[in-house]
Amino acid sequence: MKILQVIPELDAGGAERTTLEVAEAIIADGGEALVASQGGRLEGELEALGGRLIRMPLASKNPVTLWQNTSRLAKLIRQEGVDIVHARSRAPAWSAKWAADRTHAHFVTTYHGTYNAKSALKRRYNSVMARGELVIANSQFIASHIAQEHPFATPRIRVIPRGVELDRFKPGSVPQERMDGLAAAWGVGQDRNVLLLPGRLTGWKGQREAIRAMGRIRRHGEIAQPLLLLAGDAQGRDAYVAELEALIRSEGVQDNVRLVGHCTDMPAAFALSDLVLTPSNEPEAFGRTAAEAGAMEVPVIAADHGGAQEVILHSETGWRVQPGDDEALAAAIEGALSLSAEDRAVMGRRARAHVSEHFSTAALQASTLRVYREVLNSVP
Repeated sequence: MKILQVIPELDAGGAERTTLEVAEAIIADGGEALVASQGGRLEGELEALGGRLIRMPLASKNPVTLWQNTSRLAKLIRQEGVDIVHARSRAPAWSAKWAADRTHAHFVTTYHGTYNAKSALKRRYNSVMARGELVIANSQFIASHIAQEHPFATPRIRVIPRGVELDRFKPGSVPQERMDGLAAAWGVGQDRNVLLLPGRLTGWKGQREAIRAMGRIRRHGEIAQPLLLLAGDAQGRDAYVAELEALIRSEGVQDNVRLVGHCTDMPAAFALSDLVLTPSNEPEAFGRTAAEAGAMEVPVIAADHGGAQEVILHSETGWRVQPGDDEALAAAIEGALSLSAEDRAVMGRRARAHVSEHFSTAALQASTLRVYREVLNSVP
């Protein structure tokens, strides 16, 4: 089978990483994997897998560009003999749907987020992600959201959680030189506990709350002061970076918080960490970094909503705290770091067992191929 995945860009992110994982599965299954996108830092990985990038301006929301992309995609579908078009984002999904309608190609979507709708027009715009012949939800939380927002799609929802590469995110699998190199680049010593908050620098990911929690921990003075690393790309949000830097100064945690930028070696980053924080103040559709940290046997403190409720078993594989509550976050950090290293290690082992059972890349790949075959075998 020949599958065309459609996504705005191929930069860092859960949807982009899943695009590559599915391309790998298609190729291993004897099919052809095409990706229409503006491209990005993951282009080389797609090529190394044997996939093919077709460059188009698919990040644009301009109505004229959307219509032009429809013609571009329709031409591509006909030229390549594409069997299924798999859309992963709203604006290009409209172009992809119109192109599939023109060419009679099958159309599948993955609903990657909550896509908040404050008006009927916005709900209509979002609805394209529920208009696939089958609609993949990347968590039970998202499946429930789709059913509530777009009831017409309920019978066509298939839940396929995002996956973790268990061989890549595995305790003891990171060579010491990689850990040493990252520790040197980030100025991480061996004399303090390390907290890692991975995620692009944007307000809803909870960096403000984490910095305020560090201020509370400093003022409490009940535990040795940990080091918080904010690892993520600002993606041009210079004003937000300046806001975070000002907040770090006002909380008096200049020695305890560092903005370290985008990280390309997340297994090493998790291996350096004693705790991982995912305190998003809006629900995560799934919570991939929490699952990856769990696979590395690093306990996670997450906001108690969205997909995190499936990934983190409270007080068993990590902790969940009230979203947006920096006081609760600080208390959870202090409680976690007050545990013995062995107690945290036991929790980490339970986290890996939970992730391995429910959230592997292999399971995601096999389930996605089953969805493709279900579509191809459906009666028109």
